[in-house]
Amino acid sequence: MTFYERFEEVIALLLSLVISVVVVIALWRLMSEVFNMLVLGALDPLDHRVFQSVFGMIMTLLIAMEFKYSILKVLERREHIIQVKTVILIALLALARKFIILDVKSMEAGKLAALGFALLVLGLVYWLLRERDDRLREQKSA
Repeated sequence: MTFYERFEEVIALLLSLVISVVVVIALWRLMSEVFNMLVLGALDPLDHRVFQSVFGMIMTLLIAMEFKYSILKVLERREHIIQVKTVILIALLALARKFIILDVKSMEAGKLAALGFALLVLGLVYWLLRERDDRLREQKSA
């Protein structure tokens, strides 16, 4: 392994550790928030604001975990340091989170359309990348 590859590995390990700490703290805060809502009787899943708050926190955790997973793949040397497909997936998750916490009544129609278009384009790019990977896998196995 070259010096730079070892350097990449150390940085990826440190990033993974930092993200793990952030995920654990965020999970703890999510659990305490849900517990407080249960104790106070404020947890009404049919309430739009409660739904946005809880699922926004859950989506944030999922985004962080996907990011950590992409770093772990670097550590295992299964992938390069920059993974376009994973970056697209994280962007899709971030946009999905945005749509979950979005207050449609206060958002301008143009911004909503732009977010929808961005989601559509990212979904298309992700699908194309997945199709390419599937074809490459088929060619290697043939």
